[in-house]
Amino acid sequence: MQQQLVFGTSTVEVTLPDRAHVVSPGLSIPLEPVADLDTAVREAISAPVDLPPLRELARGKRRVTIAFDDATVPCYAPVWSSAIPLVLAELESAGVRREDVTLVCANALHRKFTHDELATLIGADLVREFRDRLVCHDAEDPGVLEHLGVTANGYHVELSRHVTDADLCVYVNCSTVRGFSGGWKSICVGLSTYRSIRHHHNPDDMSMSTERNRMHEMLDEMGALTLERLGEDRIFKIETILANPLQVAAIRAGTVDGTRRIALETNRAHMPPRRTLLEEKADVVIYGVPEWSPYAAFSYLNPILTLISTGLGYLGGMIEALGKPGCSVILATPCPDRWDDEHHPSYREVWERVLPETKDPYEASRLFEQEYATRSDYIDRYRFGFGFHPVHAIMALFPLKRLRHAGRVFVAGAEHPGLVRHAGFMPADTVESALGAAMEIHGGDAEIALVPYPPAFNRQL
Repeated sequence: MQQQLVFGTSTVEVTLPDRAHVVSPGLSIPLEPVADLDTAVREAISAPVDLPPLRELARGKRRVTIAFDDATVPCYAPVWSSAIPLVLAELESAGVRREDVTLVCANALHRKFTHDELATLIGADLVREFRDRLVCHDAEDPGVLEHLGVTANGYHVELSRHVTDADLCVYVNCSTVRGFSGGWKSICVGLSTYRSIRHHHNPDDMSMSTERNRMHEMLDEMGALTLERLGEDRIFKIETILANPLQVAAIRAGTVDGTRRIALETNRAHMPPRRTLLEEKADVVIYGVPEWSPYAAFSYLNPILTLISTGLGYLGGMIEALGKPGCSVILATPCPDRWDDEHHPSYREVWERVLPETKDPYEASRLFEQEYATRSDYIDRYRFGFGFHPVHAIMALFPLKRLRHAGRVFVAGAEHPGLVRHAGFMPADTVESALGAAMEIHGGDAEIALVPYPPAFNRQL
């Protein structure tokens, strides 16, 4: 059979045995998009699932924060520019002055974004109006952080004072991807610190599962402590369920837990567990890697993002879902050798220093995470220079844990085979030659699964 695979910014045609299984990547929910996004938002904030309407909840409040997802979220519908003005209108109707509202981008340990970049999300008019009252979260500024306490299981809860000092915090979530995003992750990660985030951001606990999601169990415990300290009516959540990355299927509003429950129920009902997609597991799993990463918004990929974070991470859930233990994985990507040292300042050093020492993400975390979490030179570039927090590059290595399931990774079509070897993978000229090498290992009748991931794009000014 002939199949088209995404290949960076283009595609490549590959020839595979007819017995190969083609498995949908499952990026869309089979639901009709909302007819009118503004109407969907108005209905959600006027009739929340388990709180009074926003207008009623905001009555008598003085200091209000509107927090919102940053540009790394894979939503390309205009949720930000639709929801935030409608929230502001409801607040004004409740008597909240616009000058008492602060807009906060919940960028966690991601880089801060310029006002020009934020204008592409929330709209240029809001950027001009709010100016100094439009800020990005700073996870390293002690003056704007509050430690709320420690949960029963020992999880530190540290949040932005834009949440803890506000009479009301309205959070606009723009995408719930399977079980990964949304819920308390929006606040207890997006507006938190490394001290809190480190509890669940590790090779084992980060998960997209809609069932028994260990990361969200921790986050729910953190959220419960947050409500205990702040009160049940201090946080109003708007949660978005996407039909696909370009269109919205539903908007729900209410408590964090109530909106999360509805998002999960929707995802469970319409997105079958990936482990059920193939009756018999495959010996070889094949897919292309697009020129896309959530961490390349207004930037571009580097080899860590291409091969590990996107290649094995965001796209690599199919490895365990489709592949047998010891399977071979074939990635198709040109993987250019380029580095954005402004926006990803620690990445090149981690590539050159950490990977030669170890390809094991657990050991990389043990040996290097604390050092990079506290590197003052890189932290300055996070705080004042629009760079990712230095520890983020260590976390980007966590998908290497998939090598505990996969026996090997071939990379087909890379411009620089040495980059592939540096990551511990095996270069191949073509997908066909990589498949030939894999079949020498697994036998001529090896079971083959191909995932046709679509082209994708990063936000650009």
